[in-house]
Amino acid sequence: MTITKRLFDLAAVLVLGALLLPVIALTTVVIAMLDGRPVFYMSERMKTPTQSFRLIKFRTMTVALVDQGVSGGNKSNRITRTGAALRRMRLDELPQLWNVLVGDISFVGPRPPLREYVDRFPGIYGEVLKSRPGITGLASIIYHRHEELLLMPCATPEQTDAVYARRCVPRKAHLDLLYQRRRTLCMDAWIMIKTVF
Repeated sequence: MTITKRLFDLAAVLVLGALLLPVIALTTVVIAMLDGRPVFYMSERMKTPTQSFRLIKFRTMTVALVDQGVSGGNKSNRITRTGAALRRMRLDELPQLWNVLVGDISFVGPRPPLREYVDRFPGIYGEVLKSRPGITGLASIIYHRHEELLLMPCATPEQTDAVYARRCVPRKAHLDLLYQRRRTLCMDAWIMIKTVF
């Protein structure tokens, strides 16, 4: 990550953090009251092929003893009513401002992958993770809805994994590498605005 991009991230997180603090506080209270604790969901993600971090989001699902792999139709029955609203408005992503502040991720970059996919596809993620992962990215705004449509019919973790590995990983990687070759601060600003609207 360049110094300019890091400074851009820090400036954006401080401004947005101040503006969104009431929303974050209110969302925390609503989840605690309606869905109980924990309020936050922590997930191990990779920021380089060998270095992991804990990604933080608002919890949108009921708690499960074992929860691994990407979310597909097999997990849809666990999404809470509050969680569905948060996902629709992308508010579940707000706690990741902390991950940006501490430097785990950037605002814009490839979505940070799960360790299992980095281990299974080292060639792909060795290239993709040359960019710092982000809250949003080119693949997020172009492919996110299509990915949801592909994974929603999956009834088991095995089906979800098979579809994600075969159809989502290579297409998202293509878009992430396209971003990597053409990234500028103007492009980052455009992707952030596009994500919101």
